Amino acid sequence: MDAAAIEHATSQDRIGITDVSPVVDCGRFPARCIDGQVVRFSATVFREGHDALGATVVLSRDGVDQLAGRMSMEGVSSDRWRVDLPVDGEGEWEFRVEGWSDPWATFHHALTAKRLAGQGVADLANDMATGARVLREAAAALPRADRDAALLRDAATHLADTTLGLDGRVAEALSDEVDAVMHRHPVRELVTSSPRYRLWADRPRAAVGAWYELFPRSTGGRDAAGTPVHGTFATAAKDLERVAAMGFDVVYLPPIHPIGEVNRKGPNNSLVAGPDDCGSPWAVGSKDGGHDAVHPELGGIDDFDAFVDRAAELGLEVALDLALQCAPDHPWVQEHPEWFTTLADGTIAYAENPPKKYQDIYPLNFDNDPAGLYDEVYRVVRFWVEHGVHVFRVDNPHTKPVNFWHWLIWRVKRDYPDVVFLAEAFTRPAMMKALGARGFSQSYTYFTWRTEKWELEEFGRDLVASAAFLNPNLFVNTPDILHASLQYGGPDMFKIRAVLASMMSGSWGVYSGYELFEHVAVKAGSEEYLDSEKYQLRPRDWRRAVDEGRSLEGFISRLNAIRREHPAITGSVANLVFHHSDNDAIIVFSRRDPRSGDTVLVCCSLDSHHTQQTTVRLTMPELGMDWSERFTVVDELTGDEYEWGEANFVQLDPGREPAHVLRVQRW
Repeated sequence: MDAAAIEHATSQDRIGITDVSPVVDCGRFPARCIDGQVVRFSATVFREGHDALGATVVLSRDGVDQLAGRMSMEGVSSDRWRVDLPVDGEGEWEFRVEGWSDPWATFHHALTAKRLAGQGVADLANDMATGARVLREAAAALPRADRDAALLRDAATHLADTTLGLDGRVAEALSDEVDAVMHRHPVRELVTSSPRYRLWADRPRAAVGAWYELFPRSTGGRDAAGTPVHGTFATAAKDLERVAAMGFDVVYLPPIHPIGEVNRKGPNNSLVAGPDDCGSPWAVGSKDGGHDAVHPELGGIDDFDAFVDRAAELGLEVALDLALQCAPDHPWVQEHPEWFTTLADGTIAYAENPPKKYQDIYPLNFDNDPAGLYDEVYRVVRFWVEHGVHVFRVDNPHTKPVNFWHWLIWRVKRDYPDVVFLAEAFTRPAMMKALGARGFSQSYTYFTWRTEKWELEEFGRDLVASAAFLNPNLFVNTPDILHASLQYGGPDMFKIRAVLASMMSGSWGVYSGYELFEHVAVKAGSEEYLDSEKYQLRPRDWRRAVDEGRSLEGFISRLNAIRREHPAITGSVANLVFHHSDNDAIIVFSRRDPRSGDTVLVCCSLDSHHTQQTTVRLTMPELGMDWSERFTVVDELTGDEYEWGEANFVQLDPGREPAHVLRVQRW
């Protein structure tokens, strides 16, 4: 073997580096974070023998190293190393882990151990010579006039000075000050690098935001006879002030396009629609246009632009539904029949989820003409981006090929890096996570069906484990999902679910009517609302509800205010930690922001009908504290203050507030 081949072989894997994190699918897809987030990087780093190791994470952009962070070992001898580093700047980053032999730590440990064993100057001569060499090498790498360099040179000189006794020679080298300098400026030998892994930093809205779902067509009020009047973008714009006053960041609109007339659904999903029935907005397209048009009764594109502008004035972003499906009279059906599935009898297949049938919707077929369909969908998305929409809630993405989403999302981000895609994918875990890995900024989750403490804790831990590629958005309800807990739990259950959703995740959502405690299902055992807004107008008298004390607006406003005051809540879900409660009717969790130290503790009852008590036992290191520390907590909902420590008594009365949202104040 020639010298070049030997050098190549000996340089590969000299230091073992495995199980690097955050890495998605072995590096096939970029891990994800948000601009400004502190990201935990970790890896298993090891080598032969007993010499000490060091490890470093290096962040780079466009091939230029930007930031390096020295890793620390988890525990005494786990071989697992980690460091938390801020990622400041949107777009694509790369990172690598470097493992290296640490001659200073090896020397320090050996000299200390041998002295404790009683070895003298003669026994330690070689060790001191090694230490002096390492110190001089470290000093030479620093500017000569640097104070740290001078300190290292002095320590090296003392180590080599044979006129001094052992204590005099080693005292400076073994000082905390010298050790700190060597930690900051290590001598690195046998440096080995892992592969480079990609990391995409989105803008904060990709993981942080309070969403409010609003049907513009229900904002027209009623006429003199009490009949609902179809709303417009102008009437919907008036409702934006109320939404903004509750502290929401995003107003999400179901499809605003023309609604198909063929096979239009009537009230409560009936198969026959009357002449005045408005149909489901998810049956997209008619003679009036398709996915790049607006429903004529809502107004024109200029009216939509004015709605977006008004939302921006109030600090709201507009999220638009991207529902890739068509009504039978959508223009695409005539212009591009190859984009659909044709059955043996020559008809186009409508949507089915047996035994359910959706006669008013034709699914798209992404395999017959992928080039044409892909480009058309991209054109539609670009159209709305250029009209001020930079957030899309994607309807049923799990019914479309994942490779299509991978292509579309990254094609859009190439041109518009700040666009956010929310996956409405109530589906199998593998598919939900695959959509996140391939680029979706955030996803609906199973939150609405998780009501028991063990379910919520299991659910939360899974979110933490998936945080490198899946940002949750916890919606308390949707037009399709009125969970049984809300149907029968009473007003306090609405509070409980709102607390859990808003405090467990950086993003949460509310479908209009939640604040009015709407809870009546179309029939027993169903999660569909009676008189569902999906099929008919549903105007609401918000002011009257507030005046009569039948509104949750004030409580929701307070939750959103707490979120804005606490970076711990609006950070990555990776900081979610559950603590022990000896009562299964009370769940306890904390969120801590590693950058600011901001810490929030939540104790929430899961019982909306009875007072519950528990002893809470906190895992103190997760709060950044020693086990014996005492501290003050302030309830952000009531203003009450308590002195807390590791073990604490909690009583929650749903007649007052069913939860504590506690701000932690260290003494």
